[in-house]
Amino acid sequence: MISPIAATATDRLTASMSDRPKAVDSYALVSALRDRRSRRFGLGMSMPTGPLAFSSRHAPAPISEDDEALLAWAACGITGPALGDLCYASGQGGNIMAGMVGRTVASGDCLQTVSLVVINDGGTWWLRRPHELPRQDLAEIAELNRRGEWTQSLRRSRVQLSDRRLQAPQEPIFNINANRWSLHATGSSYFLPIGDLTPMYLNGILEILNEDTGVYVLDERNGYRPAGLARFARSRGGHLDDDPAHGKVITIKQLEQFVTDFVNLEMGMVLQNLGLMTQALGLGGFPHFANHDFAWFQTLGFRCESLPASRYLGVGPVTRLGLRLLGKDQPVPLAVALEHNGERLLQALCPPNFSSMTAALQSIVDRKFGPRGVFRSHPAYGAWRDPSSVTAAVPALSDKAIAAAASYAEYVWGRYGRFPVHVPPFRCGLAHQVVHVDAEFYEKFYRPEALSETQHADFQKVTAGKIMP
Repeated sequence: MISPIAATATDRLTASMSDRPKAVDSYALVSALRDRRSRRFGLGMSMPTGPLAFSSRHAPAPISEDDEALLAWAACGITGPALGDLCYASGQGGNIMAGMVGRTVASGDCLQTVSLVVINDGGTWWLRRPHELPRQDLAEIAELNRRGEWTQSLRRSRVQLSDRRLQAPQEPIFNINANRWSLHATGSSYFLPIGDLTPMYLNGILEILNEDTGVYVLDERNGYRPAGLARFARSRGGHLDDDPAHGKVITIKQLEQFVTDFVNLEMGMVLQNLGLMTQALGLGGFPHFANHDFAWFQTLGFRCESLPASRYLGVGPVTRLGLRLLGKDQPVPLAVALEHNGERLLQALCPPNFSSMTAALQSIVDRKFGPRGVFRSHPAYGAWRDPSSVTAAVPALSDKAIAAAASYAEYVWGRYGRFPVHVPPFRCGLAHQVVHVDAEFYEKFYRPEALSETQHADFQKVTAGKIMP
């Protein structure tokens, strides 16, 4: 049973939470930060063994569409124009920007590298990112979010991939044992961020291989030889600083670690926002391991290429020959695109989606300076009062930077048959599952402060008159 103190708090909050958006809008950030916890045990769940063994006496209860919409908006919803308050003078780096629409999480260069999948008992949905939406929809969706009409915004942004709950395998090493008892519980909603490393990678090399930064990249898997950049070395009359004493010589692995860190941090912000909104709504939820090179992508129906393990891992010729002779050079799936009903929803910026890495790189250049690029199309939707006066002064990417970036990217693809080399182009790190908390489990095993007032209120509201037969 719920304690009298908790019941009193519940009475106070139940009325105010009848209008969920209003209650969430006034929920204090400090309270969300203080009271956020991972709370895994939901209505209808059972922990069969161990010192916390418990079976819920309540029926599972799905998360409402309105609450899912709030969670999805918190994760990465469109909020309005990005400010782009950088110096756009020549050599000052402002043209690193590749987008001008903001979301609830920051994104390097406004690339919006993270997509979100939402899964529940009724199906599996893909949420479009700003640059994947028709331009005329952006301002309308941002306005819906500003007015708190999150459900309408969600419906405008999502694509249904399946009419059932898709779920990746749960046994190790697809997941870890600690999560198996609770994952994909009936009634739960599942939020899966997916990071795409390729736009950040290509935009990054356009920046670091220009005349102002002048980084020089070596291939540590090929005897530390230049990674397609020898003719651009300053020692040969080029613009890239190949003198190790100047601290601008790095390896492919170091470069790809920078890219991976940026995308991982963006996914981390998505998960933090999900945790804070989960608390504000009085729900339970927890981030958990979802990191596998291909399990989720196969589950969601991504198109996958197949590489021999020796090629996938970039091993040397002797090891490659040994694997083949032993019959152990097994094929490894590599996700490259997600397509649904003939529409390409997501694609890695590399072959086979493009004819070459040069063509893939050009897609990023066009995103900035093409006819519909952020610095050339002068959209009415934006933060600047006079966008034409700003964008007209933004210097284009230099021919030298584009040529060096293309040469590097072609080298990586030509030698390793993948881009990036050390990690897949798409990544899943952690996911976040949300449930209605079964307060009776926490009443039995935990001190009163384990649940906040919002969880008690949600429990009372959802379970009123609903007991398992």
